[in-house]
Amino acid sequence: MSDNEAKSSSNFIKTIIAGDVAAGKNDSRVHTRFPPEPNGYLHIGHAKAIWINFSMAAEFNGLCNLRFDDTNPVKEEVHFIESIMEDIRWMGFDWDDRLFYASDYFPRLYDFAVQLIKMGKAYVCDLNAEEIRTYRGTLTEPGKNSPYRDRSVEENLELFERMKAGEFPDGSRTLRAKIDMASGNLNMRDPVIYRIMHATHHRTGDEWCIYPMYDFTHCLSDSIEGITHSLCSLEFEDHRPLYDWFLDQLGVFHPRQIEFARLNLSYTVLSKRKLLKLVDEGYVTGWDDPRLYTLAALRRRGYTPRAIRTFLERVGVSKRESVVAMADLEFAVREDLNKHAPRLMAVVKPLKVVLENYPEGQTEELDAINNPEDESAGTRKVPFSKVLYIERDDFMEDPPKKFFRLAPGREVRLRYAYFITCREVVRDDDGNIVELRCTYDPESRGGSSPDGRKVKATLHWVSAEHAVDATLRLYDHLFLVENPLATKEGEDFTVNLNPNSLEVVEGCKLEPAAGECVVGTTYQFERQGYFCVDSKDSSPDNLIFNRTVTLRDTWAKIAKSQQK
Repeated sequence: MSDNEAKSSSNFIKTIIAGDVAAGKNDSRVHTRFPPEPNGYLHIGHAKAIWINFSMAAEFNGLCNLRFDDTNPVKEEVHFIESIMEDIRWMGFDWDDRLFYASDYFPRLYDFAVQLIKMGKAYVCDLNAEEIRTYRGTLTEPGKNSPYRDRSVEENLELFERMKAGEFPDGSRTLRAKIDMASGNLNMRDPVIYRIMHATHHRTGDEWCIYPMYDFTHCLSDSIEGITHSLCSLEFEDHRPLYDWFLDQLGVFHPRQIEFARLNLSYTVLSKRKLLKLVDEGYVTGWDDPRLYTLAALRRRGYTPRAIRTFLERVGVSKRESVVAMADLEFAVREDLNKHAPRLMAVVKPLKVVLENYPEGQTEELDAINNPEDESAGTRKVPFSKVLYIERDDFMEDPPKKFFRLAPGREVRLRYAYFITCREVVRDDDGNIVELRCTYDPESRGGSSPDGRKVKATLHWVSAEHAVDATLRLYDHLFLVENPLATKEGEDFTVNLNPNSLEVVEGCKLEPAAGECVVGTTYQFERQGYFCVDSKDSSPDNLIFNRTVTLRDTWAKIAKSQQK
């Protein structure tokens, strides 16, 4: 990522940090962190958090850590950690040598918990999870003290040590902070600090059978690492008093927590639990299914990190929750790809064209522009021969008034090539059109006629002899409605799934340069859209391209027409 890209527009977080720097707080240091839980794949909502944390640090010449909050061994897997690191690097950010794990701090976190017990600020509770919920009360009713709340310091220390030694079964005891069961903030009603989990941790093995809760771990990990500004999504705003309470009680370095509205996107879901349901129940093919908005899926679909960062910059940073239109993201992707994507010609539904007056066995090499938006991209050679393929939809035998493409007796331009005129339609025994017999004007090479005559349509094409076969996957929104979670009572959000979210088109014909397409590069198939080689299923013998995005926002037009 360039220095210019790191510069973000003004927002309330930048204003707060600038004020702290100007006041000399923390010696004018700025140190942020991105703290994912390694229990799933990152999605575009996480991309916003990544961008905010790393770009804010860069803005003030500070540092940003990557820290895995790995406190729940039951749900965490090493491949999630690997995918998260890959996603962050793909987004254009790096943590350098500042890779940390909450599990690095397990011994210190345990000592902090013991310190709270000795201060009379924590106790071992024998209530089970359901009983704890019942005792907690509601938003309108205060909670009740646990019957174990007044255990002595000595008893609590002994029981907590025995918890650590593995003497008690899962769920039988917890360590809770002693705060205020009448607090208007439910998070302050004696929250659980430690729970018993006899589970093997991916880093610490079986060394521990008690694991700290996220709220306890998060603030103290920030403190240990010297984080100055702990930037969190808005759902943690109600947790901030607890964040502050732990740090104040223990008298340790106190970062400043600041919350921002997370990214919500129309026509998709970004809840990790709902994404897991889609994956586990087979609605999609995996976490990297290009219909999802995980970063792995967007990478596989051909989105660029540059486009995503541009989109995030335009969305901005605010405190107010809102839903961003999918069209805004797709616009940023089109805008980026239009400037940078190499062009190719591809015929999705091929119709054979024979040029009757073209010399038998002859092949020409025509110059084609790689990207009209970038002169430095240069040109490429495209073979032209007697037998071609054009798009089936570019021909009509009995065209309506405003159809300007190929028809019997009509002349059109072939891009970079010649004018051709349709002379005859060939059908199979069932009456289907299988071939067009045409003539070409040899004086119109390059797509212009010396006598100045005009045509109203320019068609893309592929030489049949040189064509590369490919399969195209045409992706549409995974859900039919803007808010997939808006369902009738008793209905699951999956009722809003789009049954036509994927169309697989086989037998497509591409110009020969397509055989050299690079995984990770997105190409514009002229008049078709933007496509990239599938990084998972494609092979030299079985080329598969995923559609990244259409050339225009056709979905918005369809949705608008359906509302009329």
